[in-house]
Amino acid sequence: MIEINKVPSPCFVMEEELLRKNLSLIKSVKDRAGVDIILAFKAFAMWKSFPIIREYIPHSTASSVFEAQLAYEEMGSRAHTFSPAYTHENFPIFMKYSSHITFNSLSQFNRFYPEAEKYDEKVSFGLRINPEYSEVETDLYNPCAPGSRLGIVADLLGDQLPEGVEGLHFHTLCESSSYDLEKTLEQIELKFGHLLSQAKWFNMGGGHLMTRSDYDVEHLIKVLKRFKAKYPHLHIIMEPGSAFAWQTGILVSTVVDVVENKGIKTAILDVSFACHMPDCLEMPYKPQIRGAYHEPVAGLPTYRMGGSSCLSGDFIGEWSFDEPLLVGDKIIFEDMIHYTIVKTTMFNGISHPAIALWTKDNQLNIYREFDYQDYKSRMS
Repeated sequence: MIEINKVPSPCFVMEEELLRKNLSLIKSVKDRAGVDIILAFKAFAMWKSFPIIREYIPHSTASSVFEAQLAYEEMGSRAHTFSPAYTHENFPIFMKYSSHITFNSLSQFNRFYPEAEKYDEKVSFGLRINPEYSEVETDLYNPCAPGSRLGIVADLLGDQLPEGVEGLHFHTLCESSSYDLEKTLEQIELKFGHLLSQAKWFNMGGGHLMTRSDYDVEHLIKVLKRFKAKYPHLHIIMEPGSAFAWQTGILVSTVVDVVENKGIKTAILDVSFACHMPDCLEMPYKPQIRGAYHEPVAGLPTYRMGGSSCLSGDFIGEWSFDEPLLVGDKIIFEDMIHYTIVKTTMFNGISHPAIALWTKDNQLNIYREFDYQDYKSRMS
C-alpha cells in the first residue's frame, strides 16, 4: 500500500504489484486464446516501466512517429502503427520503426504503398475498416459515428483487397465488454467476411477492458477461439491500452485553498483538470476520490474540486466528506494512470505532476519530476 506521506504533490503513482496483476491476466488471455495482445501507447506510455511490461508482453502499437520510435527504443521491437494520415515527411520514419502499418483510407494506401519498395525494412500493410457499428455511446469516443473520418466503409472496398494489403484493422470499442466485441465481430463478418479470407492478419484494436473486475474473461476467450476456428489462417492481434494500467495507481494532490461563492465551496488543488485530467472535462466523467462520497450527502461538508489553472471551467464537482477540508489536506484521485498521464499538457505554464512507482518492496521510485526547462523546451 502506498504511503501517501512519502509522495510529493502533485504526483502520479503507479503500484507495481497492481500492474503485474493486470499483466498476468492479459498474458493469460493471450496464451489461452492463442492471440497477440500488444500495448497501445495512446493509453499508457510510462516507458521506464517497460522492463516490467516486457516480462509479459513484448510488442506495442503506435499512432505517431514519437510513439513508434519509443516502441523501437524502449520496447525493443518495431511498432504496429496506425495513423489517420501519413505525410511524405513522416512516412520514412514510420517505415523505420514499424513492423505493421495500417492505412486509414484507400487514398493514403495508394499514395504511400508504392514508396515501400524504396526502404530496406520489411513492413506488412493493412487497412482500417469501419463497420458502421459501435456500442460506444459518447460521440467523442465513437469512431463509427455518422460521417466518421476513421476507417473505410464496406461499400468502398469491393470484393478484393488491394494488392499489397495483408491485414485488416478495426477499432470501435472503448472500455467495452467481451459481449460488445462479440456483437461487433458479427457486424464485421456481415460486411467484410469475404475480405477476411484474403487477409493474413486481423487487428481488433483496443477498448477491450479485460482487467476490469466485472469483465467476463472466459467469454472473451470463447469469442476469440470461436473466431480463430472460423478463420484459422488469420493472425489475431488486440491492442488494448487502458486494460494494462486499469486501477494501477493514483494522482496525489493537495488542497491549497478553499473558496466559497453563492453557497458553493470549492477546494482549489495543486493540480488542474484541464492540464492533468482532461478526460474529466472531455468525456465528461467524475473520478473517484479516496475517502469521499462520490455524490453529495445532505448535512456533510460538500465541495467542488477546482484546478489551479485560470480556466474558469477548470473544476469538477461535487463530493462530500466526513470532515471539512483544510489547506494541506491530500486529495487522492483513484485510477489515474491510463490515458490521464499521456494526455496531460503544460497549458497555462502549470507543471506536470511527478511520475513514480510504488514498488512491491514498499519503496517510492520517482521516475520523473518536471521543472521550468521542461515547460520551456515544450514551448520552443
